Parts: sequence; structure tokens; C-alpha cells
Amino acid sequence: MPMYGVVIAFQEYNIYKGISGSEWVGFDQFTRLFHSPDFGEILGNTIIISLYKLAASFTLPIILALLLNELRSKLFKRFAQSVVYLPHFISWVIFSGILITFLNPVDGLLNMIIQRFGGMPVDFLGDVRYFRSVLVISDVYKEVGWGTIIYLAAIAGVNADLYEAARIDGASKLKQTWHVTLPAIRPVILILLILSLANILEAGFQQIFLLYSPLVYDVADIIDTYVYRVGIQEANYSYATAAGLFKSAVAMALILSVNAIVKKSGQEGLW
Repeated sequence: MPMYGVVIAFQEYNIYKGISGSEWVGFDQFTRLFHSPDFGEILGNTIIISLYKLAASFTLPIILALLLNELRSKLFKRFAQSVVYLPHFISWVIFSGILITFLNPVDGLLNMIIQRFGGMPVDFLGDVRYFRSVLVISDVYKEVGWGTIIYLAAIAGVNADLYEAARIDGASKLKQTWHVTLPAIRPVILILLILSLANILEAGFQQIFLLYSPLVYDVADIIDTYVYRVGIQEANYSYATAAGLFKSAVAMALILSVNAIVKKSGQEGLW
């Protein structure tokens, strides 16, 4: 029953006639989406931005968790964790406002520093050469701390006897991490990788919508922002639903495929 509304992806939905009274058009909305002159570009942008974010946001939390785990002072460890967790609790609306002010080409702090050293001001949010980098760096800064929580919990569950045995064998901290910690938390890493790959078409609507402009549509326009402009603002609800259903179908295919590959390799999957 909660999925009943998806049926409008196969209709020419009319808000006054409702779902039961709207004309059935089959796969016409999907054909329209796939044959749109902008579809190739927005799909490419979505995948590229998602892969950039995945590469950074999947590996860096593991590294940060390993580093935090090595802190001996409990007080400093708690302080460090609080500092890296804090950005997660700031909404993208507020965080984007701070970022826009910080990167302003006229009086932004970063450009003031650049000019102080003799450089020319840079419009980071209006230049296609820098916009994707800004997206990835800001996303990592905001979420990397929150991503360490599960890994820290997994590391805390590693048997201390394994570290003791490794130390007796003369293993350094780096070798203990490589041969004890990482193998012990491998199942958690694989599960989170499967879930992350399932969201490969989720490039981050809120972040991009709040930061982008027509100047960077060529590199920043993704499926979600395109659907918002064309589907929601222009009241093409069936078109927007078709795009959303397409994303969900891709996510389901990816999560099934990656889970099967992981299980074939002898590791434990999601099911």
C-alpha cells in the first residue's frame, strides 16, 4: 500500500482526476526521460559526483576511526570525537550558508587569504573546474566524523588477545592494524560498502541544490535537481516519479549484484 503512488509513473497524472482517473500511458514517461537531451549529462554528473563522494567518504572514516582508536588519552579522545562529529548535526541549509560566505569571491575569507599572498580571487561555486571538488570536500568534512561511529564500535569488539599475540611476535602498530584490526572489521566494511554502492545515484540533492547555480549546471546538475526543476516546479509529477522509480530500480539491482559478488568471494553479505 505505501508503494501505491508509484503507479503515476505509468500515467499522465492529472492532479484533479487523481490516480484512478488519470490516463494510463505505460512506459511513455520513462521513454521521455531516457530520450531527454539532458539525460546523458545529468546521469553522468550523478554517477561521477557519487563515485567521488564514495571514494572519499568510504575510505576516510575507516582511516579516521583507526587513528582515533590509537589515542591513549580518554579525555582527548572524547574531545576529538566530539569535534569531528559536530558538523554532522548542522543542517545543509546552515552549512551551505557558511560555505557560501567563506568562499565568496568578493569578501570570502579564503579569497582574502589568496589575495593576501598575491593571487587572484576565485569563484569556487561558480567555476566548473572547482565546483565538484567543493562538493566532495564539504561533504567529507561534514560527514566523516559521523561515519567513524560504526567502525569505532567494530574496532572496540576486536579481541585484545589478538593484539597481545601480535606484540609478542614483534608486530609494529602498523602491522597490528593491517593484520589484526582490518581483517577483524572486514565484515562491517563490506556491509557498509554494499549499502554505499546501492546509493550510487544519490549524489546529495540538498547540498547541490543549495550550492549550485546555472553557471555550473554542466557539471553539477544531477537527476534529483533536474527532476525538481522539470518534474516538481513544472508540475510534471508522473515524470518526476518515473525518474525516482528508475533510481530505485538501479539501487535494487546494485545492492543485489554487489551482495551476490561479496558472497561468491566467501565473505558474509547482507543476507
